[in-house]
Amino acid sequence: MKKSISTFLKHPTKDNTNRSANPPVTRASTILFNSMQELAQHEKRIKLNKKISYYSYGRYGSTTTIELENILKELEQAYHVFLTGTGFGGVALAIMSVCRPGDEILVSDNVYGPTREISEDLVKEFSIKAIFYDPDNFNDLRDKISKKTKMILVENPGSNTFEFQDLSKIIKLAKRKKILTFLDNTWGTPLYLKPLKLGFDMSFTSATKYFSGHSDAMGGSLAVNKNVFKKVMFFYKLSGYRMSADEAYLIIRGLRTLDVRLKKHYENTKIVINFLKKQNKIKEILYPYKPNSKRYKLWKKYYSGANGLFSIVIKSKNKSSVIKFVNSLRLFGIGYSWGGFESLVLLQNLRNETKYTKKRLYFRFNKDEHIVRLHIGLEDPKDLIDDLKKSLSYIR
Repeated sequence: MKKSISTFLKHPTKDNTNRSANPPVTRASTILFNSMQELAQHEKRIKLNKKISYYSYGRYGSTTTIELENILKELEQAYHVFLTGTGFGGVALAIMSVCRPGDEILVSDNVYGPTREISEDLVKEFSIKAIFYDPDNFNDLRDKISKKTKMILVENPGSNTFEFQDLSKIIKLAKRKKILTFLDNTWGTPLYLKPLKLGFDMSFTSATKYFSGHSDAMGGSLAVNKNVFKKVMFFYKLSGYRMSADEAYLIIRGLRTLDVRLKKHYENTKIVINFLKKQNKIKEILYPYKPNSKRYKLWKKYYSGANGLFSIVIKSKNKSSVIKFVNSLRLFGIGYSWGGFESLVLLQNLRNETKYTKKRLYFRFNKDEHIVRLHIGLEDPKDLIDDLKKSLSYIR
């Protein structure tokens, strides 16, 4: 019987031995075999990406992580899924698996800060060059391709500024030039967008965010097609990038309610945005909510849903009053990450290069404009609106 994704997420795995509705947490380093022949045969199955229920050594994972891999393979429609201990580990795994000295990577200028750091600072130590392109200008991407271009790294929508790109055009260009493609799909998740089905070689999601959904687990998911599987597996086994059984268990727990939570995040966000768009202190809302906008049209073209993360542009000559707005919010926690049950807020610094952020090359905003990122959680949206209304009064 063919099941919908919503049904599948509720029934992906059980512990039949102990009759538990949840899988066991298997912590193991040594895996025992009955003979050398059995060990050799099992390692051959792993190499050929055959279905397995355990690995040959704990560095690669455990029965618990395999359960999570299988769920995500179905969700992503992937050839294989690699799990890492943090979200950022998945980005590093992708780059270090396929890029070699002399290669160039084309990187969307609006990527997540640490992704920018590894692609700009770390890889140059290995004689790999990162070239950043304007996410709002497809011609800029096309013109920067050279014979050395190995990979195009896309984040869609862009971190903090939420530009949407025409993904099919990028894939078509990359395939013609025989260039590998990578998409950071953390915002949309494979519930709303399946990058590998679209044609990308690698699809990354930070499992720390909506997969977990409870702000208590960290992990990364890198889904790949057959084309890059061997290269990624080679580096994965040697690097030691792997997720613990405990984190995998928590993320499996979170995935069971992914569809329900994302729907609620989106419903709450629409209500909050309807309030924010009427506030004269807010110049712009960076979210696909205007049907005639480029942002909305490209979101609608590729995605089947949206979530609770967006930014607002506040116009004020008094930055301290914007900081006071952020600090005075009571239902929005100030902290990194997003995708959990709770609402969050951060004032973003995209204008200057700091210890924690790299300067953006293509995003333009005026001196008196400030970007505040909001994550709308699962609280009552009326309470969130009351909180925002009170705190907006501090902006001068």
